[in-house]
Amino acid sequence: MSWNTLTLDQVKAGQALPELPIDVTATTVVLGALASRDYRPMHHDKDFAVERNGVRNIFINTPNNAAFFERYITDWTGPKGRLGKIQFRMKDSVFPGDRMVFRGKVEKVEKDDAGCGWVNLSVRLTVGEKTTTECTARIALPVSADDNPWKRRGDQWRP
Repeated sequence: MSWNTLTLDQVKAGQALPELPIDVTATTVVLGALASRDYRPMHHDKDFAVERNGVRNIFINTPNNAAFFERYITDWTGPKGRLGKIQFRMKDSVFPGDRMVFRGKVEKVEKDDAGCGWVNLSVRLTVGEKTTTECTARIALPVSADDNPWKRRGDQWRP
């Protein structure tokens, strides 16, 4: 398989990332909770979620939400994109039957004093017209074809 790897010169402030739609099933929710060892019943027991939490169904947990954001970002960058920082704010839950759509925008492109290329992103997760999670991320991209942010250590890596 051939992977596309972005380099810093291919990215501009204001650039939109491609959308990523994902249809959520109960399996999506449950397996995400299991993978993150989150055994709280609101992520696998519909009756508990509805009766005790007052929501309409089981819902995606925080680590699963974070994993989807990381996937969205690194699918865009290719294998040499290295996440430096990510912050997100969950505003609403995502349930089975929902279609999550990830949309992103490049906010800033820069090179630091160590020569590492950085891209700041804003990313939104929506279900229908509603934004369920807002995210900002700082990701390192290669500055040339022979650069690899994953090889940076110590003073060469300052996220």
